Amino acid sequence: MKLTVNAPGKLNLFLHITGRRTDGYHTLQTLFQFVDYCDVLSFSSRSDAIIEVKPDIAGLQPEDNLIYRAASLLQSHSRKPRGVDIQLQKQLPMGGGMGGGSSNAASTLVALNKLWQLGLNKVTLAKIGLSLGADVPVFIHGHAALAEGIGEVLQTVDIAEPWYLIAIPSCHANTAELFQEKQLTRDSKIIRIRDFLKGGSRNDFEPVLRKRFPLIDRCMQMIDCTARDSHDAKGSARVTGSGACLFVECESEPGANRLLLDITRQMDRFQLTNQDVSWKIVKGCNHSPLYTGDLASQG
Repeated sequence: MKLTVNAPGKLNLFLHITGRRTDGYHTLQTLFQFVDYCDVLSFSSRSDAIIEVKPDIAGLQPEDNLIYRAASLLQSHSRKPRGVDIQLQKQLPMGGGMGGGSSNAASTLVALNKLWQLGLNKVTLAKIGLSLGADVPVFIHGHAALAEGIGEVLQTVDIAEPWYLIAIPSCHANTAELFQEKQLTRDSKIIRIRDFLKGGSRNDFEPVLRKRFPLIDRCMQMIDCTARDSHDAKGSARVTGSGACLFVECESEPGANRLLLDITRQMDRFQLTNQDVSWKIVKGCNHSPLYTGDLASQG
């Protein structure tokens, strides 16, 4: 049997760090929305109990790959351990704050739950996934959500599904290092969705990222300078997750294309090249693209 599934990216429409627990984990409040920009994973059953993931990811040991770890973890919940060949078509940027690794892990858990006929529900899968990363449960949950705690306390929300222009700088942000920054705000107040809709929100990583990465700062300046005079942009550039990817909401898909054209005309002015930053136009999705195709019945 074979399954092919999407592993979508996500955007943090805001991200407030609200405190720090005694175990060192930071508490936060954030709003997750999926996008139609996805990695693709294919799963093929094996007759033995071997798990194989291809292709190898440069600089990452196979046992440290979240796809492999998710498959191995789920295998331990099976009465009769089964194997699988997993093929990854990588599209999402690594270290960009779009949740690619967590999404890969979640898609692996959901797909293998079906392939191996384990019959586990989403709540159980999310508990398993939490041990792999705080963002994994929202990808299993499969719906746009307001998250609190360390990101695992989820409240489903239905919000607008706009088009976004995403900037992908050629730098990579290390989340663990950013959490150690002394300048990082750690006492943001909890807000309500209506506060977010009125514009009362931000990403607490942004000031630290702009200081640490001049490239991110220049990209944000360029986007904001262009968006300010554009009818196609709604608001300013925002950071997703702990960076390095940025996004700006757009009025429409044609509007996003026009905004991109206007922005790229400004690149020389901000001393940026096509090697410094790439771009992607995506659609916001409240319902995860994971639960389409082979997994449509699971959503």
